[in-house]
Amino acid sequence: MGSILIRKVNEHLKRRLRLRAAKHGCSMEDEARNILRAALASEAQTRGNLYESIRKRIEPLGGVELPAFPDGPIPEPPKFDE
Repeated sequence: MGSILIRKVNEHLKRRLRLRAAKHGCSMEDEARNILRAALASEAQTRGNLYESIRKRIEPLGGVELPAFPDGPIPEPPKFDE
């Protein structure tokens, strides 16, 4: 198993880590591992399909009816230089 060393940790952050570790009844090292594990696990879960993420948020609220987008060529953008 690998090891890492984190230098230049802000004293306030270190104190907060110590207090959090004490609250959870573990060492600062164990607490740091748990924080890293949770952060990286949630990062893996957030990746995915944007459509599915939006649908999961909107669906419980009853969904949204959007008008059909007309098929055809994309119109030219307006010209503002005239």
